[in-house]
Amino acid sequence: MIPACIEVPAGRFVRGGSANDKFTNATELPRSEIEIEHPFRMSICPITVGDWQAWKQEGRGDCNPDLPVTRISWFQAMAYCEWLSRRSGKVWRMPTEVEWEYACRAGTSTPFFTGDIIDTAQANFLYAEDGLKVGVGEMLPVGCYEANAFGLHDMHGNVCEWTCDPWRPTHASDAPVDSSRRVVRGGAWDYLPRMLRSSWRDALDPGTRRDNLGFRVVTECRCPN
Repeated sequence: MIPACIEVPAGRFVRGGSANDKFTNATELPRSEIEIEHPFRMSICPITVGDWQAWKQEGRGDCNPDLPVTRISWFQAMAYCEWLSRRSGKVWRMPTEVEWEYACRAGTSTPFFTGDIIDTAQANFLYAEDGLKVGVGEMLPVGCYEANAFGLHDMHGNVCEWTCDPWRPTHASDAPVDSSRRVVRGGAWDYLPRMLRSSWRDALDPGTRRDNLGFRVVTECRCPN
């Protein structure tokens, strides 16, 4: 089973947190304009339990197949990409951090692709910024919320997503590379809105497995829907 995917066009965007966003932090700076020279195809949603079962042919029978697959380490996600590549004859991988933010923004420059704010009708998160519980309090099936302008669902919230890149503490070109950790993006169902912003980033040990952590895939070749 090849995950449903959509073409993300080439283009330019400004990466990083903006000065007028009070939640911008040092890890999201400096801002810089980046060119995406070639289009790529990205899975419309995070990889699901059903996608995972097509590979593993095992268990998770009590799970809704449309839920994002979670408790997957970076290494396991890489193994899935390798299997998908062998099966399809195309090269599949996790997105780079730059590809992920470009795809999430989908032509926007605001903190969220929805604008300056986001609410629980637009993404799955648990707490308002004042700490009040406002969300459903659990992970939801993929595609429950409106897609962004590129046609991608769940770029904000529901589950955090691995990228293929090692961590750098800032976006500076000379920032040291920490190969012991990998970049995570997107925020999750149990997070605050500030952690769903397009520029938000975090670092995790690649062996980490959590119930709010998944991934999606990209290919540089055309793939069937």
